[in-house]
Amino acid sequence: MSNVDPYLEYLARFEQKVGALTVGSYGKWNGKLVRKLAPDEFMNKHTEFTNLNTHYQKILDRGDTLNDALTKLLRERQSELLIED
Repeated sequence: MSNVDPYLEYLARFEQKVGALTVGSYGKWNGKLVRKLAPDEFMNKHTEFTNLNTHYQKILDRGDTLNDALTKLLRERQSELLIED
């Protein structure tokens, strides 16, 4: 298990991929407008992404039909957290 703080990883990703902006500022990443998140915002979105991704992987493993809303929400969280496929 990693001891690295996910928010610090996010900050490093943000600076590398978007630029050195202040929290709350917007920048472009992969053709989308993204806002640099504060720690509490990040943790809420990161937790939601982790839960969604776990659910998504279970659906794929079972071979069930994917819900478009789940896929859309997962992609939104990936964009907000600067996570690539």
